[in-house]
Amino acid sequence: MDQSLAGRWLNQSIDIDAAANFIASVQKTNGEIPWSNGDKTDPWDHVESAMGLSVGGCLNEARRAYTWMAASQNDDGSWYASYRNGIPGDRTRDANFSAYIAVGVWHYYLITKDTNFLRLMWTTVKAAVHFVLGLQAPEGNIYWALNSDGRVDPMSLLTGSSSIHFSLQCALAIASVLDEKKPGWQTASDRLKYAILHKPHHFNMTKARYAMDWFYPILSGAVTGTAAKQRLFKSWKRFIVEGQGVKCVSDRPWVTIAETAELVLTLAAMGSDNLAEIILGWIPDKKYDDGSYWCGYTWPDMAIWPEEKITWTNAAVLLAVDAVFHLTPACHLFRHPEQL
Repeated sequence: MDQSLAGRWLNQSIDIDAAANFIASVQKTNGEIPWSNGDKTDPWDHVESAMGLSVGGCLNEARRAYTWMAASQNDDGSWYASYRNGIPGDRTRDANFSAYIAVGVWHYYLITKDTNFLRLMWTTVKAAVHFVLGLQAPEGNIYWALNSDGRVDPMSLLTGSSSIHFSLQCALAIASVLDEKKPGWQTASDRLKYAILHKPHHFNMTKARYAMDWFYPILSGAVTGTAAKQRLFKSWKRFIVEGQGVKCVSDRPWVTIAETAELVLTLAAMGSDNLAEIILGWIPDKKYDDGSYWCGYTWPDMAIWPEEKITWTNAAVLLAVDAVFHLTPACHLFRHPEQL
């Protein structure tokens, strides 16, 4: 799209500042970003929200968010599944939640080119990857968590493992910039990708009803090319409400803004830019008067549910807008290598 046309589309449809400022308004002084005011914080969505802040130009706020992550990290490199005001709630140590710090740190670097920031966060990222790879099964999949008793829960999630695959790629990119040699990380990533592609039975916590299980293997870059197109369009009608968005669960009439935005990211990653822009065009009117976005709504009655304003939903929208309109140097973060 011509840049002048893109600018007019954004000005009329999506208020970048409003979405970013909403996230910043929920962020606590210590850098923590809860789901909403008075709600819990989980590490994955906290990092996603920090990425949204960066897209919106709130770089100081994003940096404070990553500083909070470094300060909250457990000695084994993990984070707990949830916090309230910095106090752990759910003490499950989720592998995917812990891995995602690498994506956020790399995203911040792509925008700022701040190598000192990478060096500052390297110990945190390295410890997180060490924790996650300690949960890799012999077949290559990643066990999803250590439970609150510190025991491995030998279940694997396709969505979570796909996200971890992408996190490992970002961790390797960080290592490359810092001239850190991590061949073991590449081997682990290759084994995980092989499992996603060829050993689906090892992902034994079935979530096939959920949209994320549908497109995350593609968004993560594990499934690409013709296989990605086949996977996406095989289940398109199960999850898509035409002109509206993506159903979070295939058999429930609940359209969610975050999943719709992540489908935009997936399409952009595949190089399906025109379709990505079309789907993005379904989002702009699903917002409150302050410019922040609904979490979701039931279809066809259009009842907003839940009514809370969610930080990570707005972050997903900001990332999707960046992927389509190339607002920042991180716009191609999820782009499959063969599409670059």
